[in-house]
Amino acid sequence: AGSAAAAAADAPPHAAASASRPSAEDASAPAKAKSPTIRVSVERLEHLMNLVGELVIDQTRIHQVERTQRRRFADETVDELGHIADHLSRIIGDLQESVMKTRMLPIEQLFNRFPRMIRDLSRMLGKEIELVLEGKDTELDRTLIEEIADPLIHLIRNAVDHGIEKPEVRTLSGKTAGGVLTIRAAHEDNQVVIYVQDDGAGIDPARMIRSALQKGVITQEEAGQLSEREAVELIFRPGFSTASTVSDVSGRGVGMDIVRSHIEKLNGLIDIETRLGQGTCFKIKLPLTLAIIVGLQVKLGGRTFIVPMSNIAEIVRVNPDEIRSIQGQSVIVLRNQVIPVARLHDYFQIPYTANTGSHIPLVIVGSAEKRLALAVDELIGNQEIVIKSLGPYIGKVDGIAGATILGDGNVALILEIASIIGRTGGRPH
Repeated sequence: AGSAAAAAADAPPHAAASASRPSAEDASAPAKAKSPTIRVSVERLEHLMNLVGELVIDQTRIHQVERTQRRRFADETVDELGHIADHLSRIIGDLQESVMKTRMLPIEQLFNRFPRMIRDLSRMLGKEIELVLEGKDTELDRTLIEEIADPLIHLIRNAVDHGIEKPEVRTLSGKTAGGVLTIRAAHEDNQVVIYVQDDGAGIDPARMIRSALQKGVITQEEAGQLSEREAVELIFRPGFSTASTVSDVSGRGVGMDIVRSHIEKLNGLIDIETRLGQGTCFKIKLPLTLAIIVGLQVKLGGRTFIVPMSNIAEIVRVNPDEIRSIQGQSVIVLRNQVIPVARLHDYFQIPYTANTGSHIPLVIVGSAEKRLALAVDELIGNQEIVIKSLGPYIGKVDGIAGATILGDGNVALILEIASIIGRTGGRPH
């Protein structure tokens, strides 16, 4: 050992350095431990998702055939068909989940845009703002990440400009000079929820009504009937703004109505909670993917329609005499809340069928703060459906979001709840 130490001491400097330097094989060891990745074009992933969608449709059809055969025959072949159908469902479910995960990206890449934007806005407006980002690793469909960017940016600019006060105003109110803006993402109930929360001045309902009257958004009569909650919801009316001057940040007439319509196009919902003097929180709910959703099948005049489960608040069955009429509008009183009733037969001009039961099924749907009870003939059940566009030949149809193929091979139309509520009303009292 002593002679080896002496030899190392007598060795030239470059030799000692080479002896202590790790070999090429050792250096490559950590690199080999990394999981290998491969670049795949978005078009291929879209095609793969479409093929999985077709499998989901065929899976539903196989189950339909199995149920039909079981009613007709009672032998081992039908049982075997049932086992195969169940196994196929599990395999397709796993495949669908795997394909969806390949399309998922962490929302971090969207959140990373915000710190610099906040710094620039703070400097421009003379405010001190601390940005808190939570849930960066929450994964979302890449298409949704691209689509939700503009609405989020608008909400952030709105919070910085209108929500958080200037340092001297905050100090007089007993707050810290610097405001806090929190942006948080999380998974809840098979959806992605994004919160944009500030600790600013909150929204003053009285100021909202005054501003809406000045801009002609509402009439004096409407203003007298608005509750505090409805006054706050005026922020979503087209053309509404509380900005007194036009700037690079606000007052340009592109308001929160654009944000809400954009989110609703993504089958999402936006809600608002505010406390005067304490701050405001916008809550955005989005589906994990735009390709495959869970929908409730309902019957109207012998035809099947799909109501997205993300829009359904609850389902009730009522006696016909429980539906009342107020100023020509059918309504139902549910837990001391008056909810308008819309008969989809009238909306889509479908002939009524004789109601043999003693109760009428009502599907209570919601979009933002609005609620509407949809009267249908029959409830069939819910299932996973693949959204297909109607194509350029038919184009955009009011009240219809798309179509899907059912287990029996028939086509069912998917209802666009936000559009139906917009046309028929839907404000609870």
